[in-house]
Amino acid sequence: MVKLYSIAVLRNDSKPAHELCHGTDLSSFPWLARSSAQEFMTFTSVKVAEGTQAGLRQTIEERGQKFHAYARTEGVCGVIIADGDYPPRVAFTLLNKVLDEFLAKHAKSKWATGTPKMPMPELETYIGKYQDPKQADTIMRVQQELDETKIVLHKTIDSVLQRGEKLDDLVQRSDQLSQQSKLFARQAKAQNNCC
Repeated sequence: MVKLYSIAVLRNDSKPAHELCHGTDLSSFPWLARSSAQEFMTFTSVKVAEGTQAGLRQTIEERGQKFHAYARTEGVCGVIIADGDYPPRVAFTLLNKVLDEFLAKHAKSKWATGTPKMPMPELETYIGKYQDPKQADTIMRVQQELDETKIVLHKTIDSVLQRGEKLDDLVQRSDQLSQQSKLFARQAKAQNNCC
């Protein structure tokens, strides 16, 4: 199963980048390791945001984890940390949505200077919703439904072909029975004529 660990919004127009808000799902980590995991995610998000130029998207893969980053020209960058199987298209769709909502909700004057933390509780909701990318992404959901339909069609075609083979067998047996009955009728007629 794919796993989405973190969504973070950072100010990256100057170095060091500053985390403005984040949402995480640390439930897959042991309880004692969660604070270390959170620190690692924050540190990595900052480094990835600093290395992502404005207007660009990038995915960095390291030890089975993927770091998806999207830096906007407004000076913010979204970073998603997920496992290696998480689809990049879904991650970038989510990043675009999160950054649009962040910029609509928070004026640049509130986060452009200093080290503010901006509230965005929607990130926790998105982490829960996007754990299953097939349910969150309509194109993936449609693709899954098409795959399921394709499987059903293959099974139906196989059963029709099997029925066709059975019908062919029945026709062949019917022809054999017909030939045997004609032979029997001739033999019976010949038997009846001689007596």
